[in-house]
Amino acid sequence: QVQLLESGGGLVQAGGSLRLSCAASGRTLSNYAMGWFRQAPGKEREFVAGITRSAGMIWYVDSVKGRFTISRDNAKNTVYLQMNSLKSEDTAVYYCAAKTAQLLLTTASGYDYWGQGTQVTVSS
Repeated sequence: QVQLLESGGGLVQAGGSLRLSCAASGRTLSNYAMGWFRQAPGKEREFVAGITRSAGMIWYVDSVKGRFTISRDNAKNTVYLQMNSLKSEDTAVYYCAAKTAQLLLTTASGYDYWGQGTQVTVSS
């Protein structure tokens, strides 16, 4: 079992930045590909960014390319999501997730473990 705990969310003005962290416990994070997803009220959960075990491949949803950066520190068992130039449409609960397979990172249904989420609110 892997337990994931997100942190770093909060209220920020449009154009500002936040850095989300996802700390893992139970098993070493280096065994898993990782993803960040978000869910806004009344909307389905949306893929934001994904990273393979060794960070050899990274994906982003088009709406965050050039603004968000996913990274990982396997020694610290932590994955990060640096979010810059935030927009009101980025407002959502952000979740990190882990999966053993390194394929189809953009699909939520394939992930094995999920965190409880952290709220990000961007005021315009």
